[in-house]
Amino acid sequence: MIDPLQASSKLAGAGLEAQSLRLRIVSENIANAQSTGQTEGSDPYARKTITFRSELDRALGGTTVRVKEVGVDQAPFQVEYDPGNPAADEKGYVKMPNVNMLIEMADMREANRTYEANLQMMKQARSMISSMIDMLRGA
Repeated sequence: MIDPLQASSKLAGAGLEAQSLRLRIVSENIANAQSTGQTEGSDPYARKTITFRSELDRALGGTTVRVKEVGVDQAPFQVEYDPGNPAADEKGYVKMPNVNMLIEMADMREANRTYEANLQMMKQARSMISSMIDMLRGA
């Protein structure tokens, strides 16, 4: 059986891993917010999404988080008039990525705060382990 301090560290580690991947996905979306297709009428970058699932870990005695899937947002692409763009159709319109910067910034902020919360949990568990070792040395 895993002790509670080790379990809390493993649960926080799963949260850190999930939020780290979420931050990478958000960063990719932001980096490609203006990436159009390469040829006439081609589709631009499509926003990526991430879905999590909670999972009971019997060995740890708690619920942990896992990445369920990384998908593609099915929202329609925006269209802008830019006849000089190589990706413009015969009428001069270019499909733009379906990335909304406000949503991406909100997702980034939430993921960052959740990451920090899990990191604090890891620090607290480490501090408690260190205190327990110090107490055992004194005994």
